Parts: sequence; structure tokens; C-alpha cells
Amino acid sequence: MEGEMTMQPAAVGRGLAHTLKDDVYGMILGVMFIAVGLNLLKCSGMITGGIAGIALLLAHVSSLPIGGLFFLANLPFLVFSYFTMGRGFMLKTLVVNVALSAATQGVPLLLTVSYIHPLFAALVGGTFLGMGVLSLARHNASVGGIGVVTLWLQRRTGINAGKSQMVLDVLVFALSLLTLPLSLLLWSTLSALAMNAMLMNWHKPGRYQGG
Repeated sequence: MEGEMTMQPAAVGRGLAHTLKDDVYGMILGVMFIAVGLNLLKCSGMITGGIAGIALLLAHVSSLPIGGLFFLANLPFLVFSYFTMGRGFMLKTLVVNVALSAATQGVPLLLTVSYIHPLFAALVGGTFLGMGVLSLARHNASVGGIGVVTLWLQRRTGINAGKSQMVLDVLVFALSLLTLPLSLLLWSTLSALAMNAMLMNWHKPGRYQGG
């Protein structure tokens, strides 16, 4: 919001480091956004991009709890993050995964959805996922999975995380052709676009200086 509450450019330029409280709050918000977004998409039978899409696809096929599938699918990427992003990043991502697995299972106990229009599920669910991923990234954490690879590529080469994420999402959607009807696949594509739009517009190198 512009006006009297406008952020001061000088504060951003100095790159003020996050405190522990900042990190904890940012990670809690990220987990909350992602857990709600995942459940909105699951209720509508959709998938999305990234590791979330893989977990949703596996949940649709196997009927196993999405929280556990999300955590198991992330294990190889946690190892990758340790060697490429550092021990601190890996530990934060591990904490996020444990919290997200629990939150994803807990949301249906607190929020019952009897009907959800696919357009609402795709746009809001995808946007919530993007907001959650962005909140975690700004506090040097991640949900893991493909997101770890895209964040590493952005730091290493400057390739925009949202753009590289979208390329990798094509592979996830190609696999979903085997199980999802075309209508759900099209709505799922919209959810992935909504998620990646958040990253492409708000996660640009040099825009955010907090450490």
C-alpha cells in the first residue's frame, strides 16, 4: 500500500538480515498457504506443478495420504539441497516438510469443502501455493522437490525460478495425461500458471535483499 505506510528504499538497499522470529513467522505462513492450496486442489481432483503436483498425482492414483507422499517424494531433493544450497537451507527445508506433512493432513479436519468451482480451485489454490513457496524462499527455505533445483539454478545462473519451474512442470503434466481427464488437466494447467505467475513476478534476483 502506497502513502504513509510505504517501505523505505534505503532499508531494502541495506539488505537487513532476517531475525529468527522473522524466519519462523515466514516459514509458518509459507506452510499455511501451501497446505490450504494443496487441499483446495485435492478437493477438486486437480494437480499442479512441482513436487506438489507429483504428490497430488500420487494421492489420486493410490488414495494414500498426501502429506506422507509429499514427504517421501522430497527425500532425494533434501539430499540434493544439502550439497547445493547448504546445511542451513536443508535443515529449514526438512522442518518445513515435516510441518507441511502434518498441516496438510490437519487442514481437512478444520476446513470441510462440500463444493468448489474448478476455476476458483485452480486460481486460488495455485496462487496460495505460489505465495507459500515465495514466503519460504525469502527465508532461505523451500518445500523441496523441483523448487530446490529451480532456486539453485537461479542463484547459480540467474535463470528465473518461475520460468525454469514451468519447464519442469511440463514433465509432471505429461505424466498426468495417463490418469487425469482432459478437463481436469486443463484446470490443473491454470493452477500451475497461477503458482508460477507469483514466482515470476515476485521472486526476481536483486528485488529482495533480506538475508
